Amino acid sequence: MPIAKFHPPRARNTLAQVLADAGYHCINVGWRNLHPARKLYGFHTVIPHELREGDDDYMEWLRAQAGPSADERGHGVDANGWLARPWHLEEWLHPTVWTTEATLEQIAKRDPTRPVFVWCSHLRPHSPYDPPQFFWDMYIDRQLPPVVVGDWARKHDVPTRGLARTARRGRLSAERYQRMRAGYMGSCTHIDYELGRLMEQLERRKLLADRELLIIYVSDHGDMLGDHYLLRKTYAYEGSARIPFLIKYPASLDLPSGTFDHVVGLQDVMPTILEIAGVDIPSGVRGRSVLAAIRGEQWREFIHGEHSPCYTVENAMHYLTDGREKYIWFSATGEEQLFDLVSDRRELHNLAADPGQQERVETAADPGQQERVEMWRQRLIKLLAERGDGFSDGKRLLPREGYWSPVVEENLAAGGKVKE
Repeated sequence: MPIAKFHPPRARNTLAQVLADAGYHCINVGWRNLHPARKLYGFHTVIPHELREGDDDYMEWLRAQAGPSADERGHGVDANGWLARPWHLEEWLHPTVWTTEATLEQIAKRDPTRPVFVWCSHLRPHSPYDPPQFFWDMYIDRQLPPVVVGDWARKHDVPTRGLARTARRGRLSAERYQRMRAGYMGSCTHIDYELGRLMEQLERRKLLADRELLIIYVSDHGDMLGDHYLLRKTYAYEGSARIPFLIKYPASLDLPSGTFDHVVGLQDVMPTILEIAGVDIPSGVRGRSVLAAIRGEQWREFIHGEHSPCYTVENAMHYLTDGREKYIWFSATGEEQLFDLVSDRRELHNLAADPGQQERVETAADPGQQERVEMWRQRLIKLLAERGDGFSDGKRLLPREGYWSPVVEENLAAGGKVKE
């Protein structure tokens, strides 16, 4: 039989490759979600935790420590579900602990003659919500922030009898909300403790004494945790889309510290690191170094986010936000939403609601609000028209129900057609 040929995905100018070309020793430990799982993408060392047989060094380690039947999900909680419970094995066997320990081991084995770039990637607090018992106990009996439900979210209040543990929406019981949120918060706090341990060990190894050390802490997404009757991720709402972006930059930069209200995204991580490292930023990189914002230079007016159809076609969307307002356009249904994030951070009131809709609020009829909707709509029309991938003709937004390729622009640039 002929052997099928595998063509790995194209990956030009990855952060690790650019740093490696500049002389850095590049190390990656933990969750990657890259394909193929063991492709280096510029790293010299990859220690993956990928939840797939043969591509998961953590699972190999776990079974060597706890026996051949040991399983990360032996507790029965799904990796994309709303169920929650304490970790079923000893705390030191938890993947959050392993990720820290494996990172420290690789730092100890680094090439001492070269600068080092380390990506330590914890899978949690992504579900399963399964912190060790100590961290579960911190929250399970506490009064936690209540679930919030917007006046636009009624359609997500679907029957939950026999609700699948990986459901994307629906109203849960108070007990289930409490357990889900306690598990999530416990997982976050567990990571806080592990990062503290990581910093402590770096200090003992004299690495924190290097005043040129750069530390960036980010996440790829949050979870809705029942807000607006929604579960899981991929939404434009604050619970899912608003993430931490923390940076401890080298002392030699002599820049101010504090909280900055500029809108940033993960695309800004690479240029930030490269600027601080003194490495040229490749052409085509979409983000900007956040040092520009910190220095008080002119910054972007707003940021664009999008998600293709995931759980269902109807939740595909594009959104724009400047941190004060957020405009969402659902590309399959044409529905629009506008939220005032200053006075309504929990996104309870959709200011773009059609006055004829039952869910509308009084301010929806305010002509001023409709002018704001039109302003944001025109911004998205212009942005998507420039991309040329079929969502805008330059005059209006064009709904579409099909799934679309993440390499649309490459196809168009090569003279091909947009592939659904």
